[in-house]
Amino acid sequence: MDTIYILWLRQLKRYFRSKSRIIGSLGQPLLFLVALGFGLGPIYQKAGGGSYIEFLTPGIVAMGILFTSLFSGIEIIWDRQFGFLKETLVAPTSRLQIMIGRTLGGATVASLQGLIILFLSFLVGFRLENMSFLPVTIVFIFLIALLFTALGTAIASVLEDMQGFQLIMNFLVMPLFFLSGALFPLQGLPKTFNIITRIDPLSYGVDGLRGTLTNISHFGLLTDFLVLSIMTALILMLGSYLFSKIQI
Repeated sequence: MDTIYILWLRQLKRYFRSKSRIIGSLGQPLLFLVALGFGLGPIYQKAGGGSYIEFLTPGIVAMGILFTSLFSGIEIIWDRQFGFLKETLVAPTSRLQIMIGRTLGGATVASLQGLIILFLSFLVGFRLENMSFLPVTIVFIFLIALLFTALGTAIASVLEDMQGFQLIMNFLVMPLFFLSGALFPLQGLPKTFNIITRIDPLSYGVDGLRGTLTNISHFGLLTDFLVLSIMTALILMLGSYLFSKIQI
């Protein structure tokens, strides 16, 4: 347990020490929120959809969590290149504890990032429908963060260079985001596209956030929670296995 706590704390220290990292990771989500929210807002409202800012905000919060979570896996490659990972792996502790500590640390950082974006969304006009659902919102935020931090760790465990990781991320991150319903409603989609969105695990995270923040849910909160929980458990097991196979 000491190892898990130390690695979790190390991830948090890295986050708070790098002000440029905090500001930089907020730039793209806020740009999407402001540009799309106000740019497409009148069209969305004329189509009878109501406030696009209200609809868009849960998706942008999920976007910030997704990016921060997956790219936290880069730190494994970075630590491997500079020797810190070797020092950690040869320590008298299990690799499972090391993986759990790193994953919990990355998930905590990504959750904080999501909460910051949610707070900033109030400045552009977003309003909660029901404050009593805020604790459930935080649960969904952490589940999304934990799922994709574990996925980033699993991918980084089998790669040895930054270039390969960035290539995979570019083919993974943007499809996950754009096919999740973060920017558009999931109702009335073509059958093939509907199947793809149901396969995307982020769809259930976005829907869970939208359900708790705006009382609008496509799949249902229970379905969102169960799918995210099962996927998180599976990816954690996969990530633990791949991390245990890292050669030093």
